[in-house]
Amino acid sequence: MTLGAEYHGTRLAEATGRAHAEGAKTMARSTVGTRGLVRTRGGFAGARDAVSDFMGRSPSRSAILVYAALVLLFTLLFSLPVASDAGTWTPLADSFFTAVSVICVTGLATVDMATQWSPFGHILVYVGVQIGAVGVLTLASILGLVISRRLGLRARLIAASDSNPLRVHHGPVAEGQAVRLGEIGSLLATVAISLIVIEVGIAILLYPRMLIDGIDGWTAAWQSFYYSAMAFTNTGFTPNELGLERFAGDYWFLSILMVGVLLGSLGFPVIYALRRHLLKPRRWSLHVKLTITTTVLLFVLGALVFIALEYDNPETFGTLNASDTVFQSLFLSAMTRSGGFATINISDLNGSSLLVADMLMFVGGGSASTAGGIKVTTLAVLFLAALAEAKGKPDMDAFGRRIPSDVVRVALSVVLWGATIVAVSTVVILQMTKAPLDHVLFDVISAFGTVGLSTGLTSELNDPAKYVMALTMLMGRVGTVTLAAAVAAMQTSQLFKRPEERPIVG
Repeated sequence: MTLGAEYHGTRLAEATGRAHAEGAKTMARSTVGTRGLVRTRGGFAGARDAVSDFMGRSPSRSAILVYAALVLLFTLLFSLPVASDAGTWTPLADSFFTAVSVICVTGLATVDMATQWSPFGHILVYVGVQIGAVGVLTLASILGLVISRRLGLRARLIAASDSNPLRVHHGPVAEGQAVRLGEIGSLLATVAISLIVIEVGIAILLYPRMLIDGIDGWTAAWQSFYYSAMAFTNTGFTPNELGLERFAGDYWFLSILMVGVLLGSLGFPVIYALRRHLLKPRRWSLHVKLTITTTVLLFVLGALVFIALEYDNPETFGTLNASDTVFQSLFLSAMTRSGGFATINISDLNGSSLLVADMLMFVGGGSASTAGGIKVTTLAVLFLAALAEAKGKPDMDAFGRRIPSDVVRVALSVVLWGATIVAVSTVVILQMTKAPLDHVLFDVISAFGTVGLSTGLTSELNDPAKYVMALTMLMGRVGTVTLAAAVAAMQTSQLFKRPEERPIVG
């Protein structure tokens, strides 16, 4: 038996050796005959693996690179004569600013968006806001799901981190978060379906109203889809030269826009949860409950404050009756959260109202939504932390759930990062333009929160100030998410604790 085993082992080794030798010869012939092809395939595969590995290790940084690439691409396209209604080259500063505003779904503009662009330019705007609203990593995951009909673990992790930065936390992650990892495929399907269904639904509701208002059928058709996209993506561009002035008294039209903006600002994880458990609030996650509660509170409180501050302002609501004042205040409250549409001249608001609008724009909408800002859940977490500290409680909780301390650290980092961006940009633009502080601060926060409302300052900026404002938009769109992911990723476990000492705070 031993000899037989040795014999078979020897024969196996010989056969293996011959196979390796033949394989080496074949490889050598292949290398000599198709050296260029082998090298090309190897280089492509290596590059693909490197990109995949980089995205897997740092989805948030990958998002920044992809956003930057998209901005450069759309800058080139917007600058082409075919994109301009006049058939001329658009200046680089305006093309760059428009590209950033479109990709970051902001809505600010240095040119008249209705008259500057040709039909091709309007198509670029429409496509760009869809890409920016969904998010580049989420869009890539959706395309992968459509093509391959399945998601691998890495794709699920990338998509999950795009919807929740805390997913990159080292160590176990509580699956009671907004969406479980196993549900990422369903979430991506919800993103694609909700985007199509909601925008088509809004367009269908707007179309007959635009016909009633005297707009011809073709113009009403494409403008209804344009308005629906700008509402759900929280962008706020208008395709007609007078903006919403024509529809300022059309409460049906404005109500539909307001609903679209609010739906877009909730966030796709919330839409996903509502689709599954709309009539079962007990099954909503803590994220869903905090998002909806904070959104409703800010919406109502914002409207009440605007009523109190603007009811006697003849330039805004002072000439309106009570019901009109209430509606217009609700509309303004919704739009300052990230919508970007306006029925009044923002510069006519009282200084106190501008400051309240600054606060609402800085907060923005829900996480993983089409809105910007530091997000409503960030504000809710900080409020709950302050409330727990005031009560002397060691832990903070909400709706019967305890919120861990690492979430507070991320929230504080996001707020500090956002405040730093706003402060630096405001100082720089103030120095460049010498404009009033309240107007500069308003437009800078509008850029950071990707809101799109303006006091009129943005359209009067010089080229250097345009670039500063554009970078503010870009950092506001991807910066806070990146920082949140980076902070969560840097949290590592350690087996020791240093001596404790308490500095004086407050």
